[in-house]
Amino acid sequence: MKFVSWNVNGIRACVQKGFLEFFSQADADIFCIQETKMQEGQLELELDGYHQYWNYAVKKGYSGTAVFSKIEPLSVVNGIGIEEHDQEGRVITLEYDDFYFVTVYTPNSQNELVRLDYRMKWEDDFRAWLKKLEEKKPVVVTGDMNVAHKEIDLKNPKTNRKNAGFTDEERQKFTELLEAGFIDTYRYFYPEQEGVYSWWSYRFRAREKNAGWRIDYFCVSECLKDRLVDAGILTDIMGSDHCPVMLEMNEK
Repeated sequence: MKFVSWNVNGIRACVQKGFLEFFSQADADIFCIQETKMQEGQLELELDGYHQYWNYAVKKGYSGTAVFSKIEPLSVVNGIGIEEHDQEGRVITLEYDDFYFVTVYTPNSQNELVRLDYRMKWEDDFRAWLKKLEEKKPVVVTGDMNVAHKEIDLKNPKTNRKNAGFTDEERQKFTELLEAGFIDTYRYFYPEQEGVYSWWSYRFRAREKNAGWRIDYFCVSECLKDRLVDAGILTDIMGSDHCPVMLEMNEK
């Protein structure tokens, strides 16, 4: 099975920049996107052979997620059942025969870390949601998690220590996710790989210089380890300030 995740930074814009061509070329079993930045009815995507599931933010032109699946899931849930967290369209959970698939767009801590306290609460509540799912079936969780976990995961760690996405607090929460029994699949396959990132600022010609961050992930429950085939970061795909990430997993 092949899974793809991409923060498209506005799907209506991304459709003008090659989204459908890449979607068709990827031929994923499950393809999910974050930061759709749209409301229901603003775009009709013709994706033959796929079931579509969308979660929109209440605020217009902000956040939002979607999942496109060849296999019809047994159930679909938007959000994590906590009103405080479920206003921004950040999570979709699909249940399949032998696993859950969760896409997430983790809240950014923002400039001057104005949202860091909220982010900490989000992290704990989201991890609890994943662990609750795991009581029933193993979990594949993917999306823009808005954190570079280790120094190897961004080009300029020293100058970003106090910036959103690389604070000690955010990094610790990702460590706690791994300690709770999840595997960062890219690092599982490529523990020492440097210089491969999934997001670049639009400023300072960052992508051209590859001054990036790895903040988009596929993580899986420990018990899925033996089914993992490969993980990838598709740095040559343009259309957003993020590039897609990919996971291949054997069927049970």
